Amino acid sequence: MNARTILIIEDNPLNLELASDLLEVAGYIVLRADAAEEGLQLARASKPDLVLMDVSLPGMDGLAATAALKKDPVTARIPVVALTAHAMKGDEEKAMSAGCAGYLTKPIDTRAFTSIIAGYLKASEISARESSI
Repeated sequence: MNARTILIIEDNPLNLELASDLLEVAGYIVLRADAAEEGLQLARASKPDLVLMDVSLPGMDGLAATAALKKDPVTARIPVVALTAHAMKGDEEKAMSAGCAGYLTKPIDTRAFTSIIAGYLKASEISARESSI
């Protein structure tokens, strides 16, 4: 099985490095962007298997970027998981209504992170298979 590609859009260098390192050790190919606009361009060009989207980004925020990905036919089917420090009541619902397939809060649980990501990838594969039937 070929390595899956994950795009992380995160403006905090330490959070970006931690998530990238965990995913790379688990065998994923990791693409990185530190702003929404750059992430949108990278998603269109590379069509990753999953996008991890920080909600609080400079300029365009992560929820607006997710909505933009979902409106674009080239990137609409790429699952997006919100990766955020926003854990207030209603924040997860906002992320899901913007088009996110999942919601992870920071700080990430380093022991469970790659298993959780694998679960999102598996769910996305099942969904893609079912929609092609």
